[in-house]
Amino acid sequence: MIDLPIPSELKDICWEYVQNNNLGNRFDFNGSTEQQYLGLLGENMVRKYYGMPYSFSNGFDGGYDITLNGYKIDVKTMGRMVNPKPHYANNFVAYQKELDCDILYFTSVNKKTSTIFLCGWIWKSDFILEATYFEKDAIRYRDDGTTFKTQAPLYEISNENLNAIK
Repeated sequence: MIDLPIPSELKDICWEYVQNNNLGNRFDFNGSTEQQYLGLLGENMVRKYYGMPYSFSNGFDGGYDITLNGYKIDVKTMGRMVNPKPHYANNFVAYQKELDCDILYFTSVNKKTSTIFLCGWIWKSDFILEATYFEKDAIRYRDDGTTFKTQAPLYEISNENLNAIK
């Protein structure tokens, strides 16, 4: 995993953007303002890592966020209060399964330290075969003994099962 500090200016720009734009375009589970903010941070930090300019566009993105080397990449970002570990899960909402992208690229933001972790990537076709599927309202268990109920059908894959970022 690669860890990068998140610039304060990007945090400010992303927060202001999601205050004035709804990035959710699914029929259900469109993400809270904070979730959309974290997603926009993740997407733009991946752009920054690859030397691309930040991007802020309103409306449906077609299922992917970035095109790199001819591949359509959907960046997925989770917010955490700790640094991610190899066995930590990454989520992909099943409602997006049929959308157009080649690669799922997973990131995690440690909200306490304002650090993003580029966790890894996987071909979407491989992800669907390798990830574990959970129905909406399934109970999920965390390392610390807490649980949560899934708010949408989703797939999970751990960091250790992703391709390394290069």
